[in-house]
Amino acid sequence: MTSNEKAAETTDRKTILSTLWIFVTFNYLYADLVIMMVNPAAYQKMAAGMSSGAVLGFTVLMEILIAMVLLSRILKYRSNRWANIIAGVVGTAFVALTLAGKPPAFYVFLSAIEIASTLFIVWYAWTWPNPETQNPEEAQRGGD
Repeated sequence: MTSNEKAAETTDRKTILSTLWIFVTFNYLYADLVIMMVNPAAYQKMAAGMSSGAVLGFTVLMEILIAMVLLSRILKYRSNRWANIIAGVVGTAFVALTLAGKPPAFYVFLSAIEIASTLFIVWYAWTWPNPETQNPEEAQRGGD
């Protein structure tokens, strides 16, 4: 692979990851919006019972998703790869935890899309070959 092809692969991968984070963020926000529309009283009761620490935690989680849109485009290979892997695992775990109990069918549907998307992000970042690697075997492993 020529250096131009490697640069194009990295740019394409960054664009795809950034776009995936936009998709995931919209799904998170849409799920929250539908919950507020379907049962506003239950949503207000839940929100009223949340501690300021829980609100901060949810805010940090959403900010991570929003920041990944930008970070996926600007970080260099190694930090980009690991940021996507870590943020994807955190996003997947969070959504999986919200499925405890008996969530409504629409929420399960949106959660399945979110989980599939964040797991794809983790896989896509994990399999991202290092553009600096000259050895094709090492590039296949996604070396650092």
